[in-house]
Amino acid sequence: MRTSPLKFGQLEDSKVALWGWGREGRAAYRAIRSRLSALPLTLFCNAEEAAEAAALGDAHLATETDASAERLSAFDVVVKSPGISPYRAEAVTAAAAGTRFIGGTALWFGEHAGADGVVPRTICVTGTKGKSTTTALLAHLLRAGGHVTGLAGNIGLPLLEVLDVAQPPEFWVIELSSYQTGDVAHSGAHPQVAVALNVFPEHLDWHGSEARYVEDKLRLLTEAAPRVAIINANDKRLTALSLADSDVRRFADAQGWHLREDDLYRGDDFVMDTRSLPLPGRHNRGNLCAVLTAIEALGLDAKKLAPHAGSFRPLPHRLQTLGTRDGVAYVNDSISTTPHASLAALDCFGNRRVAILVGGHDRGLPWEEFADAMRTHAPLAVITMGQNGPRIHALLEPVAAQGGFHLGAANDLADAMTQAQAALGGEGVVLLSPGAPSFGMYRDYVARGRHFAELAGFDPDMISAIPGLGIA
Repeated sequence: MRTSPLKFGQLEDSKVALWGWGREGRAAYRAIRSRLSALPLTLFCNAEEAAEAAALGDAHLATETDASAERLSAFDVVVKSPGISPYRAEAVTAAAAGTRFIGGTALWFGEHAGADGVVPRTICVTGTKGKSTTTALLAHLLRAGGHVTGLAGNIGLPLLEVLDVAQPPEFWVIELSSYQTGDVAHSGAHPQVAVALNVFPEHLDWHGSEARYVEDKLRLLTEAAPRVAIINANDKRLTALSLADSDVRRFADAQGWHLREDDLYRGDDFVMDTRSLPLPGRHNRGNLCAVLTAIEALGLDAKKLAPHAGSFRPLPHRLQTLGTRDGVAYVNDSISTTPHASLAALDCFGNRRVAILVGGHDRGLPWEEFADAMRTHAPLAVITMGQNGPRIHALLEPVAAQGGFHLGAANDLADAMTQAQAALGGEGVVLLSPGAPSFGMYRDYVARGRHFAELAGFDPDMISAIPGLGIA
């Protein structure tokens, strides 16, 4: 049974808490205060964040550092940050006692839903890999067509930071992580268009299992019931879905938008050669097909807008070429958090001499497929690092012993960089594509990518800004 959309006004007679004080948590606090200035709020956070919140001087804001099941159960609604899993024991216990857990995404959708529950002219994009580039490219093409478009969500701008805008855009293009897709489903609202690119195992520590990750990821389609659902015809998990409440359209399908080698087609009609597009990796050029399918779903002329992909500015930390130093090119793919993403990154370089840096926070993802791929498609060198580095290294040792590639084990990113440079001997590519999160060593993938840039001799401030966020 779907829950009715939760409006801010409904919080007025509820006991409300915030859980988490990162960017999303602060955005939720400001959004609530903009409408309910005197609503009593309790913030669950760490001691340092509690001091920061206390400095706001809000007499109606209390802070606590122990988010126990008992304390969480004392509230009607808990607005939690996306990084906090609802499957944590204390959250499960509180939910069973009647506490409603929502995120800022649910509040934004609930506030924007029409009488029929649909949030008009809203396009949501999700997928295990490629969703940020796809979301940004969609916004870019819409803007190139003269449509004022909002770009927000997981890509780097919380939705609640653009809750109140003087002039709403014609379209909202929103990236959603697997942490947020369920939020849309639970909001009671329906996106006009939802795009699902692919599904691979990821974030198993947050979701608890691969099956639950897949289920949560697909809630954007199965439970949020978008008016139009756009799916990848090459993904068996997506094509197996039964979506009776949505108009289902496929990309990478011969009858719709698809690639033939590097050529873009709409059905049997040739549209353009994609090889010169600033979309690193064939998978990103393939996701252009998803973008054009979404544009058609909005009733616009996708063929007319397709050539504007040539002026797209690639996003940072996603197969981002930083430059060349002493014969070695440095490519920053710090956003890569799955072994599949690392394999896709390697596929971009063909027969070039590549030393790839892999490893980071261990979420239990399997690396056997990566190891198997190294038997036939190995780079010059693989350097392992991070918490799961030893596990990856152990899988690769029997393969490397066959003489296919150099295998190194590094203590940290700086050590990995040194080993990669030595293996290349002044010619080739150092590719940071970790296939794992940065937690434990870095605050996030951005900090990891910036450190990589510094180690390579480039200015991190020149490579970190995401273009186009907000309304334009």
